[in-house]
Amino acid sequence: QVQLVESGGGLVQAGDSLRLSCAASGRTFGSDPMGWFRQAPGKEREFVAKISANGRRTVYADSVKGRFTISRDNAKNTVYLQMNSLKPEDTAVYYCAARTSWGLGSLLPSNDELDYNSWGQGTQVTVSS
Repeated sequence: QVQLVESGGGLVQAGDSLRLSCAASGRTFGSDPMGWFRQAPGKEREFVAKISANGRRTVYADSVKGRFTISRDNAKNTVYLQMNSLKPEDTAVYYCAARTSWGLGSLLPSNDELDYNSWGQGTQVTVSS
């Protein structure tokens, strides 16, 4: 099993940027596709972005496309979410997730949270208007 720890959340103003980090430990990181999800108060957890094990393929939710960038550094066992032009509607707890034992190379899991089997504890992002 992999342990995931998110960091980098905080309180910012609309238009600002933040970079979230997710540090992984416990097993080989470089073979797992990774994703970021978020959950706003009173809402279901939703997909934000995902990245293949080798980092060459990325997919974004329409709501963040062009503003957020997911990346990974397998040498550091870390995945990042660069968030630019933040909006109040981006306010949420952001979760890092891994699909361990994937075995499908550079293909990606679906956007459904059920396709991910390891989760971090989340980091709060609050964007004020």
